[in-house]
Amino acid sequence: MSRLKSHTFEAMQEIRPIISVKELSRTYIMGMEKVHALRSVTLEIQKNEYVALMGPSGSGKSTLMNLLGCLDTPSSGEYFLNNQLVSEMSDGELAAVRNKEIGFVFQTFNLLPRLSALDNVALPLVYAGMRRSKREEIAEHVLEQVSLTDRMHHKPNELSGGQRQRVAIARALVNNPSIILADEPTGNLDTKTSLEIMEIFGKIHSLGNTIILVTHEPDISLYAHRVVKLRDGFVESDALNPNYITSFSEIAGAS
Repeated sequence: MSRLKSHTFEAMQEIRPIISVKELSRTYIMGMEKVHALRSVTLEIQKNEYVALMGPSGSGKSTLMNLLGCLDTPSSGEYFLNNQLVSEMSDGELAAVRNKEIGFVFQTFNLLPRLSALDNVALPLVYAGMRRSKREEIAEHVLEQVSLTDRMHHKPNELSGGQRQRVAIARALVNNPSIILADEPTGNLDTKTSLEIMEIFGKIHSLGNTIILVTHEPDISLYAHRVVKLRDGFVESDALNPNYITSFSEIAGAS
């Protein structure tokens, strides 16, 4: 292969989307009724993008998030993750994707109440078969990234809501995934704590992660560089956000 062709091939590799969905639909059967939660969604997300999925309740944003996270399967359409068709992956491959490729952050934190913050963060590394001393070392490092080293031995009921969400974010980061999926991560937090959590997401994005954030809060969506709005299962709009916010000080300065 000539040098020119080689460079062209490398450039094509770089611009391929990390996520590509084509005519993606999801229909649920509830009794005698069909519920069309998602309708023919076509979307591409590039590596290191920061995307907010917005829309009213029932718009399909959480359904789309579950499909992107390989937690659910579409009724029709195609989903390519890193150029691989997800429907052709084995159960083992899907489990590996959920454990290593994608980090999940949920509104309700989903922490195990009897485990310390450190052990909650290290849990995905247990499933990966890593020895205890190594996984604790990695978990401590990630907790340091979210400024929570002083609370690492506390259990969830000994932490504030914001601290619990920091633990959940650290757990999502512990396997060094390329994609972070966050479903209403500030939904149970007060305004100041929400903005502090969004600053952490900004730092994560600056390190090269792709972030996909579900939110119904306009103030939170301002942190994303691109906003996809859904309504009734359809993509209503998809636009770049030229005035995205990078820090809490920008909010404070504007108030």
